Amino acid sequence: MPIKHPIKHFLQFKDLSRAELDHVFARSKIIKDKFKRYEAYYPLQDRTLVMIFEKASTRTRLSFEAGMHQLGGSAIYLNTRDSQLGRGEPVEDAAQVISRMCDIVMIRTFEQSIVERFAASSRVPIVNGLTNEYHPCQVLADVFTYVEHRGSIQSKTVAWIGDANNMCNTWLQAAALLDFKLHVSTPPGYTLDKSLFDANELAHLQVFADPMAACKDADLVSTDVWTSMGFEAENEARLKAFADWQVDGDMMRVAKSDALFMHCLPAHRGEEVAAEVIDGPHSVVWDEAENRLHVQKALMEYLLCGKVE
Repeated sequence: MPIKHPIKHFLQFKDLSRAELDHVFARSKIIKDKFKRYEAYYPLQDRTLVMIFEKASTRTRLSFEAGMHQLGGSAIYLNTRDSQLGRGEPVEDAAQVISRMCDIVMIRTFEQSIVERFAASSRVPIVNGLTNEYHPCQVLADVFTYVEHRGSIQSKTVAWIGDANNMCNTWLQAAALLDFKLHVSTPPGYTLDKSLFDANELAHLQVFADPMAACKDADLVSTDVWTSMGFEAENEARLKAFADWQVDGDMMRVAKSDALFMHCLPAHRGEEVAAEVIDGPHSVVWDEAENRLHVQKALMEYLLCGKVE
């Protein structure tokens, strides 16, 4: 099938509409069911995914590479250290060349502006595999995991505890699109950059100085490492600043009795999350990690084939 026109990119969570997200979630379930039944499904036969990495990765590379193969296509790994991008080739020039040789590109890099510039010069869909500002594929998997376990996320409460990072930013976009509340609690000095959001997004946000208050009656509690990639020089200061923002058993006990716990991984037990939580009955982190594979397969199918019934 030909690529839809105009080309659709997934650079931020809000690049898809509510209807498009519902379609991707529905297809994720169907594609996951096929995977579990060992049923061959090759809608992307002869299609090629190029994966460009400037940041280290485990789950992103594995889920995109395995996913593309499982859909019948092929995946090519490019690291900027081993390509002309790492030697100063303009992003726009690289986009022109790479997009003439493949069908879809995933980029994991630093500044959001890099994926935006790449997309502006690309002939094929571009997927944000992570930037400093946003991590849309992860939140796509997280929401799908919540829906799998508890049904619709609409009108629910998600508590984000810790650093107001790319995950937190993306959760707020999701809250506005999917109509749920986001409670955020961060240490002083690590607060959300509200300039990134519009009034509708901010209307779904409630900020708490006390992380326990943020978790009260939450349906889902989520966190991330205290020191994201690119901020390693701040690690010692962050360990002190975030000491009271560890998601522990007490926080989960003030959440709803059937609340889920999520973490995008890798996790540091004893820092941002207690072992009793990540390894406990509320945790769905392994389902969450696996679901990166399934939602990204559904996403690539949609970007390349349009709506498949």
